[in-house]
Amino acid sequence: MKILIQKFGGTSVANKDRREQVVQKIIQAKNDGYSPVVVVSAMGRQGDPYATDTLLGLVKSIYNNIDKRDIDLLLSCGEIISCSVLCATLGAKGCEALALTGGQAGVITDDRYGSASILKVQGDRIYNMLKKGIVPVVAGFQGQTSEGEITTIGRGGSDTTAAVLGEALKAEEIQIYTDVDGIMTADPRIVSDAKVIDNMSYNEVFQFADQGAKVIHPRAVEFAMRGNIPIVIKNTLSDSVGTLITNNYHDGEHKKLVTGITHMANRTQVYIENEDNELIDDEKIFSTLAENKISIDLINVFPSYKIFTIDDECTVWAESLLKELNVKYSIIRNCSKISIIGEGIRGVPGVMARIIKALKRKGIDILQTSDSHTTIWCLVKGGDTKDAIIALHNEFNTIG
Repeated sequence: MKILIQKFGGTSVANKDRREQVVQKIIQAKNDGYSPVVVVSAMGRQGDPYATDTLLGLVKSIYNNIDKRDIDLLLSCGEIISCSVLCATLGAKGCEALALTGGQAGVITDDRYGSASILKVQGDRIYNMLKKGIVPVVAGFQGQTSEGEITTIGRGGSDTTAAVLGEALKAEEIQIYTDVDGIMTADPRIVSDAKVIDNMSYNEVFQFADQGAKVIHPRAVEFAMRGNIPIVIKNTLSDSVGTLITNNYHDGEHKKLVTGITHMANRTQVYIENEDNELIDDEKIFSTLAENKISIDLINVFPSYKIFTIDDECTVWAESLLKELNVKYSIIRNCSKISIIGEGIRGVPGVMARIIKALKRKGIDILQTSDSHTTIWCLVKGGDTKDAIIALHNEFNTIG
């Protein structure tokens, strides 16, 4: 049995016409010899009647301290509605389908409501349905505790549901359907000639997702990578081939240096001169920020100074904490962290020199850098974000 996981996001099931296109994708998969397992999100986006944020607004407008268990019970309804409506649409086309909650599909979680962790997947029920030719339509974003309580697994949960089912059922492939043709070399709203990336590695797509590109949730990538199951990002509204994500995708000498560029805006850079803060221990500074839930990144610690970035939303709180510690500091608000991502940069000399040259030509100052084997990060002022992304996209010919 060739099992295929097909996940459809909220915009894919938002209205009748789009659901008809979803059904065509499912039936085509059956005609191609696959046994599809379908995972769906709640219909539409905020403002639509059954969207997750709309459901949350129903109770938040009445009482703001509702129990987290009750919130999860409410939020699970959006995906369940999508399941039932899609099953009816499949049935009208002569395709037998059965709607399942996350728990009924075998997704077992802990009891941390709102952001539950998946403990295991019991795939027997789904597997038996597939043997009978029935299409399971599973509510994403949710699971069930061993005591039978409904839980939700946090933002991007439907992607995660698709990935854990794929791993448990040893699927041939996980297809993530959205309203775009695949993962782009850069944000097309910034780079007009950005193109769909044909193929990329798990590590690259993890970096894309983790660094601001809203393509697939990082947790879903982890599960698929653990099971070594290919992921394809596809468009519900077209027949585009999409972006294939696997462990081994490079074809020798055709390997690209840079696969794509993404960014995170609204960063604040914090600079602390050690000479001005001789009596204050580094550990005290960083542990205080951590204890107050302030996440830091792009950390550089040197004998004479230390420098790091935080989210702009945390700046006022971070400043008050630093003042309590009598730390002397300076900040630059409204920065952007540009990520240059590609397996091809591993061990290749001269990449940083090209980055500096490309940005210097546009008069863009680099405030800070950091790197890993497959990613180089550059911090720039917010006003330079667009020009920096375009300059780097052109420099590394990611459209080629």
